Amino acid sequence: MAGREPRNRNRTVITPEGVALPFVLASRGARAAALFLDLVMIVGAMIVTTLTLIWIAGGLGIKMADIEADAPKARALQALAIVWIIAMFLFRNAWFLFFELGPRGATPGKRVTGIRIAARGTERLTTEAVIARNIVRDIELFMPIVFIGGALAAGSDTDLAGWAGAVWFAIFVLFPFFNRDALRCGDVIAGTWVVEAPRRKLGEALSVSAPVAAADQAFTFTSEELAVYGELELQTLERVLREGRGPALDDVAEAISRKIGRPYPYRAERVFLESYYLQLRAQLEQGLRLGRRKADKHAA
Repeated sequence: MAGREPRNRNRTVITPEGVALPFVLASRGARAAALFLDLVMIVGAMIVTTLTLIWIAGGLGIKMADIEADAPKARALQALAIVWIIAMFLFRNAWFLFFELGPRGATPGKRVTGIRIAARGTERLTTEAVIARNIVRDIELFMPIVFIGGALAAGSDTDLAGWAGAVWFAIFVLFPFFNRDALRCGDVIAGTWVVEAPRRKLGEALSVSAPVAAADQAFTFTSEELAVYGELELQTLERVLREGRGPALDDVAEAISRKIGRPYPYRAERVFLESYYLQLRAQLEQGLRLGRRKADKHAA
């Protein structure tokens, strides 16, 4: 049925290089838990900030009665109020943007539940997509809550605005239960989905791989051969090596070999990829230290 958790959450995206990359969609429960944790952290940060500003005001000897009686203290109190408003705005609006635009593509709540956002197409996750999905979250979640809260504050839970807010909220909350990828409206508009994030680190995976030392000796790539890719492709290669799936290793090794015009021995694709990964990472890190960043293969 449409409302049930999809039994098969495996999806595949074909990259521009023609490589099939598998993903596992995050469950609806994991997404709900991540949102709950993020909201708890946001509210907690708001409370801590509010108490801190109150403590600062108390330390300065500022009271509400000073607003009209003492002009300097009134200005100081107004400054603290402006700081509070800005802080509340940032916690409310910038929390999701700041973390989802980061390299992990995940808020603290998503990181705890082991999920992250990703682009549904073949391109990298863009700033515009992250902004779009979070703007829509205001329409999905916060605006109907304001309607409901306003109706309750007015002392009538049957107020038209309250009922409208409740229906509005229910429609958007139930939306992920009626599509096979468990997408919320923000995901549909922004072209994103939420997937499970691998928990193992690449450094640990490579450290136990016996051919790594041999790889450095067997394959040495020139700067020109390494320059055809950037950070985005490095992340893709990292993910392929981490998961270690044979077909994906073959496809990526073939794509890189074709791109740089360098063949590799039969059944040596993992050694070839590990060597290329280590040397590409070293070159990109050196570029960063020198103030040069190559975001992807299209960057100069």
